[in-house]
This record gives sequence, C-alpha cells and structure tokens, in this order.
Amino acid sequence: MGEATQIRTLIVDDEPLARVILREMLARDSEVEIVGECVNGHEAVEAIQTSAPDLIFLDVQMPEVGGFEVLEALKTVGTMPHIIFVTAYDQYAVRAFEVHALDYLLKPFDRERFETSWQRAKAQILRERNGQMNERILSLLEELKAESNYLERLVIKSGGRIFFLETDEIDWIEAEGNYVSVHTGKKSHLIRETISNLESKLDPKKFLRIHRSSIINLNRIQELQPWFHGEYHILLQDGTQLTLSRNYRERLQEALGKVF
Repeated sequence: MGEATQIRTLIVDDEPLARVILREMLARDSEVEIVGECVNGHEAVEAIQTSAPDLIFLDVQMPEVGGFEVLEALKTVGTMPHIIFVTAYDQYAVRAFEVHALDYLLKPFDRERFETSWQRAKAQILRERNGQMNERILSLLEELKAESNYLERLVIKSGGRIFFLETDEIDWIEAEGNYVSVHTGKKSHLIRETISNLESKLDPKKFLRIHRSSIINLNRIQELQPWFHGEYHILLQDGTQLTLSRNYRERLQEALGKVF
C-alpha cells in the first residue's frame, strides 16, 4: 500500500500497557502509520490538530480531559478523525455510538476482537477519504445536546458479550422487578433497569406504557379487543396478547387519535 493511502493512526490512553498492546497489534499491519501516542486529552487535542490522523484509538476515561471532552474541543477547529473508543467501562457504550464512533473496544480485548474493529475501521476510512464523516460526527454531537434526546439503542449484555439493539426493533417491554425484559421477535433480553426509568428514555411517539408492567411499540399493534371492566386486550403483530389497563387507556386513545 503506498504512503499516500497509509491510515494515519493516533493512540490516546493514559495507561502505558494499553498503549503498548495497541501499538503491537497495529504494527502487524503494513497499511497503518502510527503518527503518535498521547497520555491525556490535552495532548490528544494538540496532536490531532498537528498530525491530522485518519483514526484515533481513544480512551474514554482519562484525568482532566476524557475522550468525549476531546471530541467537544475539536468541534471548534473542525478537525474530526474517525474514532474507536477504548475503555474498561461499558456504561459509555451507548454514548460512544451516538457520536458515531466506528467501534467500541472493551478492555481487556483479544486479537480477534481487535482485528474485527481494525478491519471495519480500515474499510470505512478508505470509503470516506473525502471527509464526509466530519460533518456527520459534528451533526451527531449537536444532537447529543438536544433537550429531547431519546434512546435509539440499548446496550445488551448476554453470554459475556455486549451488543447494541436498535429501539425500533423492540416489540414490547415487560417489567421484572428492578429489571426489564425487552422482547424483539422471538428473543428476549434482560436489562438492569426499572420500567419507569426506561419509559422516560424512550420516544413517547413510538413507545407507550399500557400497564404498570408493560410498554409497547405502537407500530407493532395489530388489533384492540374489548375486555371486561373497561380494559382491552392488545394483539401485537407477532401474536403476543397484552392487557391495556384502564389507567393507561386515555393515553393510548390520544396516541391513536381517539379511534376507540
């Protein structure tokens, strides 16, 4: 691969061992040029402006200036490389994808997980050499500050792995104490979150509480069936039957335009 198409890469992490691991894994690929290593956010902002990397492996949590603060600082100079976040803390995962990071490496990661992330980054960078990603990330950063910033993805932990579920894929949600069971197709995923907290994070134009223990995706409603004492049964497209409590009936009527 010629020098003009080398993927200029910057490593930003306050842990020396983490920088060593990333450097050694990257060194096996002739298509990468490591343009620098930074130990904190201040160094990172300066290095990004002077070195103009294509890609940054960016630690989320660093003293004083963390990974997200680095992105905020770069907004004023209009320089926005591609980002792969690297962190030991999975609670930042959703926000990382909301600013459209290419990937999110959770420490400790193995070579197979690194290679998946690196190959994805290479393919994306080579497709977008014209810089269109800059405007896309800047726009998404602005959206993060919007007052109505409802969840678009849920972080799912299952069998030792972490993946992301688009909220539009959700059929319905069921309360299970301090947990909720998120149903999508024939699968269900357990998340440590109360149903009330999750309800407040979902777009009310798409999701509605119909019972103290259930929330539905309005787009999944197939049929409403009158039941006893002012209650209704709601039949979803996948055949699931749920109860519309009288206490939530008016809210559903408003959402559906008073059709019943």
